[in-house]
Amino acid sequence: MMMSKLKFSLIAIILIGLGACQASPDSSIGNGKASDSSNPGAGITVRPSNSDWIEEQFLTEIINIALENLGYKVEEIRQADYAALNVSIANGDLDYTTGFYLPGHESFFENAGGDEKLEKLGRIVRGGGIQGILIDKKTADKYAISNLEQLQDPELAKLFDSDGDGKANLAGCQAGWKCGELIDHQLTAFNLEETVEHVQGAYSALIADVITRYSQDEPVLYYAYSPHWLLSQLKPGEDVTWLEVPFTSLPDDFVSDEENNTIIDGKNTGYPITKQFVVANQGFVDVNPAAKRLFEVVEIPVEDVNTESIIIRDGENSSEDIRRHAEEWVDNNQDLFDSWLKAALKSGS
Repeated sequence: MMMSKLKFSLIAIILIGLGACQASPDSSIGNGKASDSSNPGAGITVRPSNSDWIEEQFLTEIINIALENLGYKVEEIRQADYAALNVSIANGDLDYTTGFYLPGHESFFENAGGDEKLEKLGRIVRGGGIQGILIDKKTADKYAISNLEQLQDPELAKLFDSDGDGKANLAGCQAGWKCGELIDHQLTAFNLEETVEHVQGAYSALIADVITRYSQDEPVLYYAYSPHWLLSQLKPGEDVTWLEVPFTSLPDDFVSDEENNTIIDGKNTGYPITKQFVVANQGFVDVNPAAKRLFEVVEIPVEDVNTESIIIRDGENSSEDIRRHAEEWVDNNQDLFDSWLKAALKSGS
């Protein structure tokens, strides 16, 4: 989400060799049938992956459908934490993942072998991943709070005190996520350590508490990111408002190959807009130009990912559900989908 999980699980990913299974000759492209010359993936098996953040599976399934249309045989999606995914792809045990974010995942990429073994491709979510600190609009308007730095004032900070210790409780990031490092950095940079407490835990539990407090008409102070259903439930500008920062201050390792943009709706939230990429095994894309081009051109609107996030939250969260959602998305975006296939076929011919 952005949002980086730094935990290094000891995950055993079954090593599966690159199969020589022949793809079905009647794989469809758009509404028609592909001829043999339109199957650049024939005889090639692809091993996809994503993290256990389930929304990524929706993106992976859309790409898998496109790969199947190009003639590839696609295996079941493997899941692991972000660091393990990068290592497994670099080692050739997996072929690609949709779970790679900048800034945030630079160290995973470099520690797995960098550009020699991996390749970053495309911008899979159109619109980017926004992130920052929000408060409820009612409190923001009543006390004219628009900047995080204002919480240096103990009286304003106490408005968000939910445990009685006199400090504002900021519902932040899950322990180990990269955003947690940035929140802690900002609290220090803006002299807020005496008045604001960064509350960490399972993100789902943190935001459940935020929603409960909001529904009870109590002030809320929390971190949020997109793609995620939370920004569709508590809407910025209507229910809540982004807090600005007095100046941009990022940890030294928050760097990326593009300029860090921290502006959301004209406000400097201090948090870079996160860019989501496909990362693939370098050897795989070198010999599969059609798949490489597909990874480069796939771009799914962030609003569609947010909508999927809500559907998943509401209970349609099985692998079968998400595959069906991906198929429905393709049906509803056929022209865009076909344009990806045409670009991939041109590269693979």
